[in-house]
Amino acid sequence: MSDENLQPVFQIQRVYLKDLSLEQPNSPAIFLEQQAPAIEVSLDVGQEKLADGIYESTVTVTVTAKIGEKVAFLVEGKQAGIFEARNIPDDQIDPLLGIGCPNIIYPYLRSNIADAITRAGFPPIHLSEINFEAFYVQRQQIATEQQANTEAPATVQ
Repeated sequence: MSDENLQPVFQIQRVYLKDLSLEQPNSPAIFLEQQAPAIEVSLDVGQEKLADGIYESTVTVTVTAKIGEKVAFLVEGKQAGIFEARNIPDDQIDPLLGIGCPNIIYPYLRSNIADAITRAGFPPIHLSEINFEAFYVQRQQIATEQQANTEAPATVQ
């Protein structure tokens, strides 16, 4: 086998909007409110192996805007990408899919979310940059803690 076949390969196959939903349960009355809405943002990252060396990475963002107890709007978007990753050491695949791929697809999602909010008649919300490395480390720590808690024997008193 030649050395060419063993070279690491990482390529974007496709970036696409997998899901986008918008809810405005209190429109049109909400447009008459003078108070600025409180904004909540939640983020999630996922990955799935599609075939040998082919992976899907997803970033999901939910933005909820409330004025008092009334929801002005709720937007949820899921941006995805299909990536080819071959001849990459096993210990580097998970960080690549959990950090590198989300860094590639998140800017597309930010744009789609801002566009959906604007088209709904609200001022755009520009989502902050995300440090996916810190997010990845935090998720790993939570998973480790949860695993330790489930493996710990119960004490009987």
